[in-house]
Amino acid sequence: MATPKSMRRVILNSIRKSLLELGSATKVELSDKLGISFPTISKFLAQMEREGELILVGLDDSNGGRRAQRYTYNSEYMLGLAIFLERKETNYIVFNCLGEVKDTGKTSSVLVEDDLSSLTKCIEEIMEKYPKISSIAIGVPGSVDNGRIFYIPGYEQFQNFDLKGYYEDHFSIPVVVENDMNAAVLGFHNNKGIKHNQSLIYLYSGQNGPGAGFMINGDVVRGSTFFAGEVSFVPQYNDRNFQQALEKGSGPINVTISEDYQIDAISRLVASFTAIINPHTIIFCNDEVENAILDKIAIGSSKYIPSEHLPDLTISDWNQDYLYGLQSLGLNLMLNGTGN
Repeated sequence: MATPKSMRRVILNSIRKSLLELGSATKVELSDKLGISFPTISKFLAQMEREGELILVGLDDSNGGRRAQRYTYNSEYMLGLAIFLERKETNYIVFNCLGEVKDTGKTSSVLVEDDLSSLTKCIEEIMEKYPKISSIAIGVPGSVDNGRIFYIPGYEQFQNFDLKGYYEDHFSIPVVVENDMNAAVLGFHNNKGIKHNQSLIYLYSGQNGPGAGFMINGDVVRGSTFFAGEVSFVPQYNDRNFQQALEKGSGPINVTISEDYQIDAISRLVASFTAIINPHTIIFCNDEVENAILDKIAIGSSKYIPSEHLPDLTISDWNQDYLYGLQSLGLNLMLNGTGN
């Protein structure tokens, strides 16, 4: 049942989104767009203006009556932090309500060496510099169920750890935690302006073993137990799964995909994706694959499945897509999940 507090939050979030979408609006325009009474809109705008969340940008031309005040949203009122953790480094961006990047940086890895003290210190230093940070989006190389990490090979200290709850308690702001490949496919989709009815798969071998992100009809597919995308387990040969086929007994793979056995393993996986999902596009990381290798993968895949059904194979900047996906999650959280 809706409470006055929850209704207030719905109205407030609707006004925020509308102003950011429209650029500017009058009270009448917001009332008409949102179907909310003029007095209610006036009350909310007055409070938001007092708190610095709105900026009065001028008066509209008069149509014979009183000139209407026009408002715009103060994009600096709230900031968001997106941060992702890898074996060798931690990357972050700080952004405003329009998604404009205010700061970017990286530090040496804080994920493996200790508990969360180094990461916490890193976030505290960023928030001290940017006290208006109102949401945190964290990307991790593991499977996540509503902020709890439950499968993260090589990082046993974070197994079954509620990272979302930990940092919400510590910083008293909303936090979202997402699997790296889910964030990357979301970022690619949003950054490239992909149509919602297209299905995408983002494949990355990565510093922590292979993974994939799936998006179908504009929605990230996480699976019934949030385990979708753990493609290292896909059986490919009599005695090897996908990860073992990529490594071929030599330990973690090199950054660049170049060996024939790697190309065959990926070609088999592409054929499997095509037969099961039939996606429009499969995205590869630019650190791992060159266009000449994509051509070989396409040829290899056509050995296993008719070539006319194969998806487009493309290359993108994984770091950029990853951060952009986290930023999208953080923006949504900032505008919907605040306690204001």
